[in-house]
Amino acid sequence: MVEEALAALRLRADGVFVDATYGRGGHVAEIMKHLGPTGRLLALDRDPDAVRAARARYAVDPRFEIVKAPFSMLLQHVNRLGLAGQVDGILFDLGVSSPQFDDPRRGFSFRHDGPLDMRMDTDSGVTAAQWIHAAPETEIARVIREYGEERFAKRIARAIVRDRAQAPIATTHRLAEIVARAVPTREFSKDPATRSFQAIRIHLNRELVELRAALPQAVRALAPGGRLAVISFHSLEDRLVKQFMRAESQGGEIPARLPLRDDQLPRRLKPIGRGTRPGGAEIQRNPRARSAMMRVAERTGVANA
Repeated sequence: MVEEALAALRLRADGVFVDATYGRGGHVAEIMKHLGPTGRLLALDRDPDAVRAARARYAVDPRFEIVKAPFSMLLQHVNRLGLAGQVDGILFDLGVSSPQFDDPRRGFSFRHDGPLDMRMDTDSGVTAAQWIHAAPETEIARVIREYGEERFAKRIARAIVRDRAQAPIATTHRLAEIVARAVPTREFSKDPATRSFQAIRIHLNRELVELRAALPQAVRALAPGGRLAVISFHSLEDRLVKQFMRAESQGGEIPARLPLRDDQLPRRLKPIGRGTRPGGAEIQRNPRARSAMMRVAERTGVANA
């Protein structure tokens, strides 16, 4: 959804923008085409491979900077640059990037066998194999149920614990096979391991925790009239973004007995349209885009609390 995202951000040559999820660099490449000599673009990514690729590509461009950091540190780096309250547009493109998904060594996909890693930041944290080896059955079931919305979570967790007692679950294919045996029914055009892999990845990388922390920071970073655009790929992310934007457009959490008129409510965001989905042509080019949803909101002139 590159074109839709660029339109939502209302790019201008002298603007200040943040790409909170550099990923494969597709959005950054297009934003850079619109920036003049005084424009600035800050990008964040916690994947060391993505950061190395970005620095190699834009090493001599003074308009661009990338930092290796999760997007929960967005405001810290905006403040470091002295840009708080001056950013014209912030983009989040959530989830796993194509290079991460397509590299068997990263362990995000069961389509090719590889080590069961799933870390977005390969410099830190525990791997999926390590977590599966140590986590109690109840925790495995909770993660798969909550983050994968998987109705057979208990059966899957029981199977994982049973099989790990025989030998370590160290590869993507072995985990996928265990899940497939545990799931008694099949969804049309969806592998039975899809929900479990999604859930474990979200848990290990604290993806929803990161998003909850980052969204309020984005609001504080934006200038009045600045745009926040968030592209999500599953219902948990989209629900969180939708609820956040709605709350900020209604004045946030206000004590019930506080005597405020409607025009006195601190509405920091104004939603721009409804959620946008990719068109048929894009889905045909990139089937992974079929579940994408973009939501956009604009910063009002209400001061930060």
